[in-house]
Amino acid sequence: MKKFKMFIGLVPVLFICFGCASPAYVQKDDSVNLSDYKTYMWVDTRANESDMSKRATAYADISIHNAANAELKNRGWKEVSDNPDILISYDVLVERNVETKSEPVYSQPFTRTYYNPYSKRWSTLYYPSQFQGYQVYDTPVKEGTVTITMVDAKTDKSIFQGWTTERLANSGITDSEIKRSIRSIFKKIPV
Repeated sequence: MKKFKMFIGLVPVLFICFGCASPAYVQKDDSVNLSDYKTYMWVDTRANESDMSKRATAYADISIHNAANAELKNRGWKEVSDNPDILISYDVLVERNVETKSEPVYSQPFTRTYYNPYSKRWSTLYYPSQFQGYQVYDTPVKEGTVTITMVDAKTDKSIFQGWTTERLANSGITDSEIKRSIRSIFKKIPV
């Protein structure tokens, strides 16, 4: 009975955790069956062949690779160093936006004391707070978008692209946010 009560208490927590995941969006080639592919290799995308500059999102390489490798391994895919079925690349975009928020504004409650000459007593009136409108203000927010692209290695044709955008808690994207984003993207791939 004690385990049952603990399980019942855990169910709402799980719903909250999974309900807070940001939605993932995908575009895929309907003529391609992703279950036909079993091997993959990571590729580095650059603006052109002579571009050897460091990428701004290089800090996320290890986290994205580890999270995506774990998800792909769960689906039975294997990372290889030559002759892969699919080439995988990713992109991370962190941008600053402004979000408009509004909060209700209420007056301060107060009391007033008065003298009643008929009853010859002092009495107190209570005036509760009243709704006065909304205070509208802008707050800066950071949002991180993770995009995963899969390309058929033989035809060089894009067969899957998934992305998700999440509000960032810190100044940069964290490992847990990356894992959550990658997991929500790969949920869209049929097993």
